[in-house]
Amino acid sequence: MTKPKRPRQISRTTIYESEWINLHSDKVEYPDGRIVDELRVLDYPKEGVGVVVVNDQTQILLEYAYRYHTGQDGWEVPAGAIDPGEDVITAGQREVEEETGYQTKNHQLVYSYNPSNGSSNQVLHVVFCELTSNKQKAFDKNEVREVRWFTKQAIEKMIVDKEMVDGHSLLALLLYFTKLI
Repeated sequence: MTKPKRPRQISRTTIYESEWINLHSDKVEYPDGRIVDELRVLDYPKEGVGVVVVNDQTQILLEYAYRYHTGQDGWEVPAGAIDPGEDVITAGQREVEEETGYQTKNHQLVYSYNPSNGSSNQVLHVVFCELTSNKQKAFDKNEVREVRWFTKQAIEKMIVDKEMVDGHSLLALLLYFTKLI
């Protein structure tokens, strides 16, 4: 089987750069010879991780957060960026502790995906883990308003009622509930 031809970058102009996101305009040649002069590319320098944390009563930890970009608030799994030099599991542990005050154990990287592969190179990971103890430390209240444990049934109702709109949380929880992984 011959390897299919892929689009080829001819040139790149950077429109915007930051530590969180970059915007480029690429000139690209497609396999049929067609040239696209301005293909916009969102470049995410850091990958992200979302974590499904389960306690000994099989409840799931969620945080209530306000999202400036969408003007919405709602329940989500703990999540965040992976820092340079950090692996996925370490980043997941750190994010859970920073955002919820809880420590975790028995981490398992279950999935990695590109949520918007038609416009960006963003990579997100899903980790499952367990609560270490019920002892909760202080957490970042600028980012997270509340932390609470939910049953599977309560989360399923939020999903059915379209009360949970965060894509990373939806995928992580649906993977957990369906046990596909």
